[in-house]
Amino acid sequence: VSSLNMSKKGKAFKVNPNLLVAAIGDEATVAGLLLTGMGERNRKGQANFLIVDKDTTKKEIEETLSFFLQRDDIGIILINQNVANEVRDVIVEHTEVIPTILEIPSKEVPYDPQKDSIMQKAARQLYGADHIEEKVQQEKGQNLFISRKLK
Repeated sequence: VSSLNMSKKGKAFKVNPNLLVAAIGDEATVAGLLLTGMGERNRKGQANFLIVDKDTTKKEIEETLSFFLQRDDIGIILINQNVANEVRDVIVEHTEVIPTILEIPSKEVPYDPQKDSIMQKAARQLYGADHIEEKVQQEKGQNLFISRKLK
């Protein structure tokens, strides 16, 4: 297994090509991802996914996310946005490039880019702090226009 060489902003870095995708979300989302073959259990029996239901505690979600962030075999963590809202502080504290945390919609709750801290950070870097709200609204409007046109 090759090591990860993290670097400063604007520099190239090497990534292990065998990194896993982890998932934290509702049953429909995680089951769909598992059907694609992304599910794994390591030698210790630790899975790279967590199905969140009404009985899952915030502590359990936080512990799982923190564990995934510590694992050196995970490159991307997919998390339903409504679940991410419950552990926003852990997501905001994470500053490393790898693993990358991506917020995705769930079957029941649509995606809102204004609640996505990673999207907000990217918007600040792309558009500057003064124009985030304006650009996000503009992008949201364009996405609605495109989705209506496709129907």
